[in-house]
Amino acid sequence: MASQRRRNDRRTDRPQTAGSPDHAAGPAHRKRLDEARAEWLWGWHTVLAALGNPARPPAKRLIATADRARALGEHIAADRIEIMDGAAIAQILPPGAIHQGVALRTPPLEPVALDDLAGDARGFLVMLDQVTDPQNVGAVFRSAAAFGARGVIVQDRHAPLLTGALAKAAAGAIDRIPHAREVNLSRALEQLEQNGWRAVGLDGEAGESLESVLNGQPTVLVLGAEGEGLRRLVREHCDALARIPMPGGFESLNVAAAAAVAMYEVSRAR
Repeated sequence: MASQRRRNDRRTDRPQTAGSPDHAAGPAHRKRLDEARAEWLWGWHTVLAALGNPARPPAKRLIATADRARALGEHIAADRIEIMDGAAIAQILPPGAIHQGVALRTPPLEPVALDDLAGDARGFLVMLDQVTDPQNVGAVFRSAAAFGARGVIVQDRHAPLLTGALAKAAAGAIDRIPHAREVNLSRALEQLEQNGWRAVGLDGEAGESLESVLNGQPTVLVLGAEGEGLRRLVREHCDALARIPMPGGFESLNVAAAAAVAMYEVSRAR
């Protein structure tokens, strides 16, 4: 029975390739498969943080190798865990997923309202202006949690879901730090200004260094996508633009590295 269930699981959850029967079933079936894929988290720290987050919706499935199941037994009832070998887990997840022997299917986290995130102006927030690479966004969440950010704000229609590779890169940070999704970041910055926040946009061409523009006020660090940088209206809604000095002469940092340096500078200034 268990082996039959595993075969069924693979047909249901595994992403299919062109030419397979599931691929030939039509776009509606492929959409269901994509939705199932979007709900998976994997990696030890990622899954453990999700299981410990009371704000999470109830999990749909939790699968683990025998060794990981024993370790999870300290945190969750054993009868909730489906035991599989590592190869079977890999068959369910997207190709290349480094699952570390554990995976969790759960709906994506719900964002919080901007007022709930930023109504009490203190510390700092991070805003990402159409940063779309899941690895970079996940790394930003990880740094935000490490340096004590109040939360992360992303653009609603141009930001990845907090699942999959993003969640793995965040190493549990998505469940430790709240996030808001805003349709219009310019309006969000106006709202933040009314609540006492000061927006500082990172721009490699800015005349002033980040250190020189920080003044201890509650700060929103605003970072744009690699290549394009901040969009015009978002730039115009920043109270200051600043660059990260790079005496080594290298042209630029990627957005995740720049975010980590900037967050360190902000936390040091506080």
